[in-house]
Amino acid sequence: MGEMKDAVRIQLEDFSQDEEVRALQATSKRMGGIATFLGCARDFSEGREVSEISFDAYERMALPEMQKLRAEAIERFALLDARLVHRLGVIRAGEAIVFIATGAEHRAPALDACRWMIDELKKRVPIWKKETTPQGESWVTPHP
Repeated sequence: MGEMKDAVRIQLEDFSQDEEVRALQATSKRMGGIATFLGCARDFSEGREVSEISFDAYERMALPEMQKLRAEAIERFALLDARLVHRLGVIRAGEAIVFIATGAEHRAPALDACRWMIDELKKRVPIWKKETTPQGESWVTPHP
């Protein structure tokens, strides 16, 4: 498995999906299935135009919880490896927010783990978002 410090990150800057997938693939030649999820900022939400989203986190709790989430996914779905990156700060509509990549010997566990990881991330990790709309700014309650 890849080193956790690289495989799980919270950062301000954008990331490369291709680099993340290559790093995942480099951890095992047994990987027959790789699944990815890319979450992007939308320009429309809850019936309102959105120009940007600001993300904030309690990093001292968020990063360890993300590392725990990765470890649980690897064990639960018999993954060969997994990667998880989440951006903070101001993100404009159309830009990437979160990326998850899971690798397994076969496609089914990779796909199942990828979906499970994003659902659990939204439930468990203390990351909050504030949308900027023509009506002003508002904190958003996470959707399941």
